[in-house]
Order: sequence, then structure tokens, then C-alpha cells
Amino acid sequence: MSLWSQIMFQNANSPIMESMIMFHDHAMMIIMMIISLIIYMISFMVNNTYINRNLLEGHMIEIIWTVIPIILLIFLAIPSLKILYLTDETNFPMITVKILGHQWYWSYEYSDFKMINFDSFMVKDSDLFRLLEVDNRMVLPFNTQIRMLVSSVDVIHSFTIPSLGVKVDAIPGRINQINCFMKRPGLFFGQCSEICGVNHSFMPIVLESTKINLFINWIKNK
Repeated sequence: MSLWSQIMFQNANSPIMESMIMFHDHAMMIIMMIISLIIYMISFMVNNTYINRNLLEGHMIEIIWTVIPIILLIFLAIPSLKILYLTDETNFPMITVKILGHQWYWSYEYSDFKMINFDSFMVKDSDLFRLLEVDNRMVLPFNTQIRMLVSSVDVIHSFTIPSLGVKVDAIPGRINQINCFMKRPGLFFGQCSEICGVNHSFMPIVLESTKINLFINWIKNK
């Protein structure tokens, strides 16, 4: 994990997260342009005692300050809506994982492979990843389309892995779906992002991304 990830986004490991980071940079560029223009106009008006009345009243200036924000909002809305619809898109998933939130742990079920299911609890005495390590990691292959079905058995939780751009609510009585595609192997951490009770901060998520042959061996050993 790089130094920049401590003050900005985590390093992306999915096309969706890469698009989100690009949209963030795109939006920040537009925001900086707006702020710079406003600061320039304020400083110009403060330092200039002879202000043109056309800058304070008139139809033309009202048209300008109405049309320009509309154009800027269009430049923000189009890529934002594109990413929003891409996150809901399912591209022929090869593996489906069912995820259930509990107070306060996660359950995983690989229904494509002889009904493999297990619970994942936080490891309290982990020195390497404090409050993030679990006893049973969710293991999935990279370069593979994954479908995650998320729900809850008690209260509302939120299954979140920032580096993958995954954030989906786990709601009792409802199944939410999200698509996931990992581009490289590694360990990726997440946490519940919905205040779900006294131990809300102690139900981490650990996803181990690995090669497909190692994933098959892990399935066989389960």
C-alpha cells in the first residue's frame, strides 16, 4: 500500500474503481476551475472601485451565470451516470458468492461448488493487520467475473471493499447484487459501512485474490 493511499483512494484493483478514481480527478479539475474563477472575480471586484454595471445587473450576465453551471453539471453528470450503470451491470459471471451479514460477522456461501459455506470472524490478536484480519478469508480468483449476492439476517449492514469499488447494502429480506472483477492477486480489506450495533467496527472483510488453479485447490480442500 503506497503512501498516497493513506491520504487518497486505495490503489484500484478493478475497472470500476479505476473509473471512479478517474471521475474523482475529473470532478476535482472542474471544481478547481470554478474556485479559481470565483476567487479571481472576487479579488477583481474588491480591488476595483469602478465596477461595470453590466457585471451586477442585466440579462446577459444572468444568462451567462445560468448557462455555465448547466454546462459544468452536464460534464459531471454524464461520466457519473455511466459509472453508476456500470456498477449494476452483470457480464456473464462465472462464480457466484452469497454473502450474509450478522451481528457481528460475515457468512460466505459458494453455492457453485458443493455448497461450501463458512463464517468469518475478526481475529482480535492479529499483530500484522489490527482489527482487519479474520479467521476465514473469502478467496476468489482474479481475472474472473464474480457475482456477489448480499443480504442480512438481522439488521442492515454494508459490504464494502474500497480497492474494488464494491459497496452494497445488506438488507434483511432483500438480496442485492453487485459485479466484481479483480485484476491482480493480493489481500484486499474492507469493513461494514453501515452502523449496525455496538460491534459495528469489529466485522472486517478480507478478500484473498489468487490464481484460478490455486482457487480450485482451495475449493477441493474445503
